[in-house]
Amino acid sequence: MISGGPTAAGTTRNSRKAYAREVMSIVGESSKRSKSEMTLEFGDLDLEGLKFPQDDPLVITPIIGNCHVVRVLVDNGASVDILFHDTFIRMGYNDSELTPYDAPIYGFNHVECKIEGAIQLPVTIGEEPREATQMLNFLVVKTASTYNAIMGRTGIHAFKVVLSTYHMVLKFPTKNGVGEARGDQKMAHSCYVAALRPDGTWGRSSP
Repeated sequence: MISGGPTAAGTTRNSRKAYAREVMSIVGESSKRSKSEMTLEFGDLDLEGLKFPQDDPLVITPIIGNCHVVRVLVDNGASVDILFHDTFIRMGYNDSELTPYDAPIYGFNHVECKIEGAIQLPVTIGEEPREATQMLNFLVVKTASTYNAIMGRTGIHAFKVVLSTYHMVLKFPTKNGVGEARGDQKMAHSCYVAALRPDGTWGRSSP
């Protein structure tokens, strides 16, 4: 679980208090929002090719910037989108391209994680003609991980994604119908095994 960062609640104590008060006062009709006429649903066809029983994480390979980035965890328990620093460097970026970001984020047991900076990058999921692209704000962190990046709730909501870890697929609306990105079950297994190593890393050389 990752909390903090530039979410709808803001980054200051006062903005978060105001956000809490606003949420607690919601009654009646919800605020206006963009609506989709598409139905995003899951069925037995989505289970084809999966090995059961399974409790695997949803790991996809989107295009981030100009790179196909493997081992991207889709995690609705994370409040922000994360790009790990070693991946950021291998993608051809450097620290001078980061926007300073002072507020920390917090992980398991409320352990603070320092942010190296932030960067806005285009992210594309799905396949033509049913693909979608959104500009996401990634927080770059320098810590060991079996994943290259994490798509948290900000990214999930930007794409209007509905996901099912049971079906190992996420679905989202596009102008040409319902798009989808399937999780890689084999990669998810490999990430789990790598996480059990003493250093908790993949030992990789490319995004």
